[in-house]
Amino acid sequence: MTTDLEHLHFTNRFTSDLPGDPETAVQSRAVTHAAFSRVDPTPVPDPTVIAFSREVVDLLELDPAEPLTPRFARVFSGNESVDGMDPFAACYGGHQFGNWAGQLGDGRAIGLGEIETSNGDHWTLQLKGAGPTPYSRRADGRAVLRSSVREFLCSEAMFHLGVPTTRALSLTLTGDNVTRDMFYDGRVASEPGAIVTRVSPSFTRFGTFELPAHRGDLTLLRQLVDHTLRTDFPHLLGDENPGPVEYAQFFAEVVASTAELMVHWMRVGFVHGVMNTDNMSILGLTIDYGPYGWLENYDPTWTPNTTDAGTRRYRYGQQPAVAHWNLVQLANALAPLMDGEVQPLQEAIDAYPDLYRSGWHQAFANKLGLESFEPALGDSALIEDLGELLHSVETDMTIFFRQLAVLGASDADEAPAVPEALLPAYYRPEELDSAYRERLESWLARYRTRLDHDSRDPDERRLQMDAVNPIYVLRNWLAQEAIDSSTAGDHSGITALLDVLRNPYTERPGLEHFAEKRPEWARNRPGCSMLSCSS
Repeated sequence: MTTDLEHLHFTNRFTSDLPGDPETAVQSRAVTHAAFSRVDPTPVPDPTVIAFSREVVDLLELDPAEPLTPRFARVFSGNESVDGMDPFAACYGGHQFGNWAGQLGDGRAIGLGEIETSNGDHWTLQLKGAGPTPYSRRADGRAVLRSSVREFLCSEAMFHLGVPTTRALSLTLTGDNVTRDMFYDGRVASEPGAIVTRVSPSFTRFGTFELPAHRGDLTLLRQLVDHTLRTDFPHLLGDENPGPVEYAQFFAEVVASTAELMVHWMRVGFVHGVMNTDNMSILGLTIDYGPYGWLENYDPTWTPNTTDAGTRRYRYGQQPAVAHWNLVQLANALAPLMDGEVQPLQEAIDAYPDLYRSGWHQAFANKLGLESFEPALGDSALIEDLGELLHSVETDMTIFFRQLAVLGASDADEAPAVPEALLPAYYRPEELDSAYRERLESWLARYRTRLDHDSRDPDERRLQMDAVNPIYVLRNWLAQEAIDSSTAGDHSGITALLDVLRNPYTERPGLEHFAEKRPEWARNRPGCSMLSCSS
């Protein structure tokens, strides 16, 4: 069953259930005792849809032809509304780079409302880059094409990789320009403006609860938590009003889903770049795609965020620990509702390391083609030593694991040729000295011995490895190529790249370009190596 925009069924539970800001002015201000402010998107001069996700169109049960209509462009640029919409900007706070930042809120995101589909699923539609809100501070609430392309593509790429994420319906050019200082160094430029339509069951964040807790507004805090239980965790509710028991169960589920999310990020080599608590979803989704990146060469210390270049707080190898720290801040926010019984929150926090560790061990075992993680067979050392090998020379993580499947499917008699199969993963194969080759050969010998303890045949093992080790990921340089072409007026590269990313685990003839290592031109180019929090 499909429908057109006019017949979307809006429920708007967030704005219906929770207290809103009584003021209607858009100017930046402190908003208290309210979960949101009603605000309309600012119209743009010439909205043009340049890309959309057919999977999200289906998810929302829209007619497949709807994104091709002028009305679609007007609605999802904020120029026109649909009956039932209730536009709003959410109010929340958060810890940024480890420090309490106070009120933050949707500074350039405006929710159009929440719809319900025929199967009972609820989806909130949100425009990113739709103009100022009371939470924009000194900014204009707009977004530029380059960051919008990246968010649109990555939202869908992560979904197809099997990583929990918010989704992206459409990417729309606004027809005007936005002024940005990309690296905060005084080099201001005028860039094309764009809007991404984001879709999620909920955009509720850790910071949603932190702000009223820090303000001592326990009434609003309880309203927010109870609403979240009713809408996103209804299975936790009984016949009576929720209380400390249900709050503890809710938090334990957030801990578990966050641990699972970290496993997925680490599995595919994704680095979020801005793991502030206001960028952490209570549903365990990847949310807010800013200066993210995939590991090109394997480096646990790498961060794509220029703002984080000094401390590297949000580096790849630190992400699971940061998530743990962020969960502690969420527990602190929920504690006032626990009637003094905070031990269940502490128990959930204490469970996180084991949840993450067990998930990561199994995920890594899958990447290596092992049936299960077996400490007694030396799997811990096998994993740790491989990490050191990958980091000791410039090695492409994605290509290495993909090529490792070739080894997993070969016979032991072919061992001397194995390093040749792995050569595509190295940025400078000529620099592989004898000492490294000896270490690699030693590790490969241990790996082969370990494979002998598994019962599956080599072909079955390779199928498993190829199913968890992607061949196509959204490398920054690929996104930059699409951005460059789109900025010049050719938007076909966005659609082509999205098509590749729809099947990240299946090798397709003719798409070799999308599976290549980072080219030398992209090594230090802005947008390919490092990015800023600027839109």
